[in-house]
Amino acid sequence: MKKNLVLGVLFILPIVAYLFFASGIHNFAKLPILTTSVKELDFAPEVELKDHITVLGFLGDEIPAEGGTLFNLNQKIYTYFSQFDDFQFVYLVPEGTDKEKLQDVIDELSQISDMTHWKFVFTTTDNIKSVFNSLKSPYKLENDHGSPYIFIIDKEGNLRGRDDDEDVGDLYGYNSTDVAELANKMKDDVKIVLAEYRLALKKYNAERKK
Repeated sequence: MKKNLVLGVLFILPIVAYLFFASGIHNFAKLPILTTSVKELDFAPEVELKDHITVLGFLGDEIPAEGGTLFNLNQKIYTYFSQFDDFQFVYLVPEGTDKEKLQDVIDELSQISDMTHWKFVFTTTDNIKSVFNSLKSPYKLENDHGSPYIFIIDKEGNLRGRDDDEDVGDLYGYNSTDVAELANKMKDDVKIVLAEYRLALKKYNAERKK
């Protein structure tokens, strides 16, 4: 009797452990959708959110000479994921912003990174407000029509974030002035979204081969 009990435990325990960890991996591999149908950039046909994993930002018309948060993002986020063709950084910039100053910053960044997947879109403040409002986040645009918060948009145009963040609960965007938040939260969350699509692609390819 004892022998059968021990054998039963030894047989069942690995299965229970597998199911537990498989469930954990499944949950980890999904970053919650906080807002559906973020407005597409129909005013900028050269840039699309659809079929891209996008880090979306709002630069404002005041460009720091040293680049400010753009350098933080380049070092803490962009350099880790720039090898993915479907990954992009998109910043909306108000018309009238000093293009030469922005170009100087881009040139500085180009010395340390391939800027292929950075997109800066000059557009009207009405367009900027429309896209920002479509995120349905608790944040507000600042007076220069910029924001320190940046957002992860998936290939279907949905805003991804956290609904159980230990600090704020619902985390719609990431504070680009907070290096620790970029390194400890946003980097992990971008990894999750990229992994989700990579796993889906592997599954699709495997099913096609059957």
